[in-house]
Amino acid sequence: MQEGLDLLTKYFPDLSPDQRAHLERLGPLYGEWNERVNLISRKDIVHLYERHILHSLGIAKVHAFAPGTAVIDVGTGGGFPLIPLAILFPGSRFHGIDGIGKKIMAVKGVIAGLGLTNVTAEQVRSEDHKKTYDAIVSRAVTTLPEFIRATKHLVRKGQGRMLYLKGGELADEILPVHQPVRVHQLSDFFTEEFFATKKVVEVAL
Repeated sequence: MQEGLDLLTKYFPDLSPDQRAHLERLGPLYGEWNERVNLISRKDIVHLYERHILHSLGIAKVHAFAPGTAVIDVGTGGGFPLIPLAILFPGSRFHGIDGIGKKIMAVKGVIAGLGLTNVTAEQVRSEDHKKTYDAIVSRAVTTLPEFIRATKHLVRKGQGRMLYLKGGELADEILPVHQPVRVHQLSDFFTEEFFATKKVVEVAL
């Protein structure tokens, strides 16, 4: 786990002792939960810190959530980017939703294992969720236009933003989007080969 923590501190050198402890604990916790619920493929779990935790924290390289900000992670799956962002921004409030009950159970287990108090999780589809937030985060679950259509009701019009982790060529996906869009290359922040085609798509809603 030390190697994984070293990778994170390379890019986030100002982590507090509590943040470091939480991030170090993520490895064992996900190892335990992955034995019970298939959150991450068995061959990919060895890359947890690079491909899941650091990837999630790529959002923090393009946007810092102010204290009191309410953030929803739509389609959180195994808790990414939900849990790493909640650790990095303890003054903000995070809520993760997903339609798969087993995954939400595991996410709740990780949250409880860490003792985090600024993050919650719920089994619900985005279309059926009625609360509103300041920001939406997600790790690519569908095309950008379809994701915007399914989630834009979760923020107040003209007051929210979306930060969407996506890979590959996006020109065709962005073309039909009417809202202002900025694409941030994660390779500008992280030197590992995994991030060569990874992006954060920022949309003003």
